[in-house]
Amino acid sequence: MSVHEESDPTALIVAVLAGGRSSEHDVSLSSGAAVRDGLIACGHEVVWVEVGRDGAWRRDGERLSVSPGGGLLEVDVVFPVLHGPSGEDGTVQGMLETLDVAYVGAGVAASAVSLDKVLFKELMSAINLPQVDFVGVREDRFRRSRDEVLEEVNELGLPVFVKPAHQGSSVGIVKVTQAERMGEALDGAFVHDALVIVEGMGHGAEVECGMLGRPSSERSAGAPAALASTPGEISFPGDWYDFTAKYEVGGMELRVPAPISATATERVKELALKAFVHAGCEGLARVDFFVDGEEVVVNELNTMPGFTPTSVYAKLMEASGVAYPDLVDRLCRLGLERHSVQRAWRY
Repeated sequence: MSVHEESDPTALIVAVLAGGRSSEHDVSLSSGAAVRDGLIACGHEVVWVEVGRDGAWRRDGERLSVSPGGGLLEVDVVFPVLHGPSGEDGTVQGMLETLDVAYVGAGVAASAVSLDKVLFKELMSAINLPQVDFVGVREDRFRRSRDEVLEEVNELGLPVFVKPAHQGSSVGIVKVTQAERMGEALDGAFVHDALVIVEGMGHGAEVECGMLGRPSSERSAGAPAALASTPGEISFPGDWYDFTAKYEVGGMELRVPAPISATATERVKELALKAFVHAGCEGLARVDFFVDGEEVVVNELNTMPGFTPTSVYAKLMEASGVAYPDLVDRLCRLGLERHSVQRAWRY
């Protein structure tokens, strides 16, 4: 037990991982700084670990050296505030498992599935959750059978969105309104990823719902595996939610609660919980939807959404009665609980 724990048994030492190799590096640093401040407000001690664009982990500018089974800097729990590939895709989660340290959020499999837009949609299709029509395209097949692939994706109709399968924050996404531009859009997406998804256009309002895991004591009392937040609607000036709308000041507006019917609200929360559970998520997630009247369609799930106090996820949870410091504290406690359960298993 550390000196810190002896002086205050409720306080934790938390390593915040931020930065990363993905295009969302700067977004991650902002999220991580907010998490750090929230944890300090709860009385926890924070160890800042920055993941560089080169993939190296550094503390105070010095590269870290770690050993399997050796934990990380003697902390109690790790909060990996990393977005996109090489952070939200199971790779860092696998490393933390190997180090035998508790961490916040989804595990290896759920992280990998949820960041793969094609695999996630295929999983949701297996449990009959409503989604827009889609086609997954691998680059090697496209290069071998270009005409065949174009014929398949053209069956979706127009407009469609062409997206790299493993990117976040709308990176590399193109809206295609003319069939003759499809090949060009696919070529552009393959610059970012060897797997691309082509999706039919969703209709109606863009609505998002935050998920927050429950401790085992609440679940054993009959509560669901996670709390579904009050849904919120994203409004923006353009015709789709692109990078500019997400990150430029004034680019979007969040309306909480979302101005949708009571029936649609309950449907959003029901489907968000189903997606969270069936993807194998833990701790937290944000599930995105299209809502057109009473029709609710699942779009995607983010296992580590933006995490500043003004980010959508934090605002949704605040509207649901969970203040930011309480949110980050609870997520750390959930990570510790999972680690304790896993350590009790026999291999």
